[in-house]
Amino acid sequence: MPPTPAPRPTRADGELLALADRVLQPGFRGTTAPDWIRRRLSEGLGSVLLFGPNIRDRAQTAALTSALRAENPDVLIAVDEEGGDITRLEAVTGSSYPGNLALGTVDDPELTAAVATSIGGELRAVGIGLDYAPDADVNSNPDNPVIGVRSFGADPTLVARHTAAWVRGLHDAGVAACAKHFPGHGDTDTDSHLDLPTVAMDADRIAELALPPFRAALAAGARAVMTAHLLIPAYDPDRPATVSPRVITQLLREELGFDGLVVSDAVEMQAVRARYGLAGAAVRALSAGVDLICLGDRSGDTEFADLRAAVADAVVRGELREERLAEAAARTAEFATWQRALAGSVPAPSPDRALGLSAARRALRISADAPAAALPLQTPAVLVEFGVPGTVVQGDAVPWGLGPALTALMPGTVRTTLPALAPFDPAQADRILAEAAGRPLVLAVRDAHRRPAMRDWLHVLLARRPDAVTVELGVPHPGPGGAVRIDTHGAARVCGQAAAEALAGRTLPGV
Repeated sequence: MPPTPAPRPTRADGELLALADRVLQPGFRGTTAPDWIRRRLSEGLGSVLLFGPNIRDRAQTAALTSALRAENPDVLIAVDEEGGDITRLEAVTGSSYPGNLALGTVDDPELTAAVATSIGGELRAVGIGLDYAPDADVNSNPDNPVIGVRSFGADPTLVARHTAAWVRGLHDAGVAACAKHFPGHGDTDTDSHLDLPTVAMDADRIAELALPPFRAALAAGARAVMTAHLLIPAYDPDRPATVSPRVITQLLREELGFDGLVVSDAVEMQAVRARYGLAGAAVRALSAGVDLICLGDRSGDTEFADLRAAVADAVVRGELREERLAEAAARTAEFATWQRALAGSVPAPSPDRALGLSAARRALRISADAPAAALPLQTPAVLVEFGVPGTVVQGDAVPWGLGPALTALMPGTVRTTLPALAPFDPAQADRILAEAAGRPLVLAVRDAHRRPAMRDWLHVLLARRPDAVTVELGVPHPGPGGAVRIDTHGAARVCGQAAAEALAGRTLPGV
């Protein structure tokens, strides 16, 4: 006989379903709230997560959050707005603020705090109360495919002081910070959106390298921490951090003394979904000590209904203690109350986008051995922009590069954009070099050290045009840079603009 199916929650289990509504944070598709989200909010859903496709402009976003609050005035509305390469509010245009690596390069914690306050002002103005930032990861592996410029740097002491500054700055805007990705995603070479990374460091090295920024965040007042989908054998050889009691309950709660909100990274990510399924990952995370399950935006009402039922089922079957579910629901509600009180305690700041551009300019680094006469360019250039695919967290649609700013500053500049990760093509290289004859040649790259095809292009083009200018808009690399090398430490719109200004020797009108 086939096994008897597990009992579904009955009408008597309505309280379990209500608890599930308070520990699940769905996203959704579209720039208006779908009927199922409105209905769930009116019935007790406690939080939602916005993504880039939900956001068209400031007025639309404010209308969207107002519509959500009309269904549940206490709803906690969250977003990933790190600035720099990871932006949701400015996914259409590119960010007005540089990201963490640029700020870490400047190494002025007061500037970092001010940028965070300005970003907080942007969020608060459109009705968002929780920002899944700052990224507290120490980017100790330069080949990291998903952190990179999202980190303040590779030095844990530097990352710690800027993480703390970012938390303080965001809280000064009345928006709650969330340090991520605990216990540290910096020493990885796999994107957890696609597969499960393994961190091979021992516990002592993790304590020395990865944990200081999280300790600093907590000391600065962070009341939320997001987990990472990482396998860390030094702590737990079998379970990823998000579903590991050793990592969540023992390390974060007991050893670090954190009593705030623990949020999972999205359980739609393959690092955990491929192993456990959506429901299995959510239940295991809750059991391990996570309080709020981030879902992503690919699921709809049917998937959400199945997931909340699965959480209640897990209690009925004894896989998840009811006390643990109730604790998670209470902690999530307490956090939302705290965030509203925080917003009520400070005036809403006015965003200062000029500060973002100023910070991007300060983060520029131009090679010390560049010829004095090399910049600014004296005539319009041939600009070659090497396309790269966007990561899942960045999104493919967010614009980056030098083109718009440089063509505005130097009319007549010729732009060539190569397809993402285009293999070296000798004929195309000949055409580029012929077009650039007698003109400056500018090569805009992004994380060239991680991309063999891009390095092939640079090797050939710079061998034939050693006077070319290379602009690296990702993590700086030790490779060739031509006569002039400019490192922006990020691909945000303002980083590209700052580099274009350095090339042209003047600023954009009106800035």
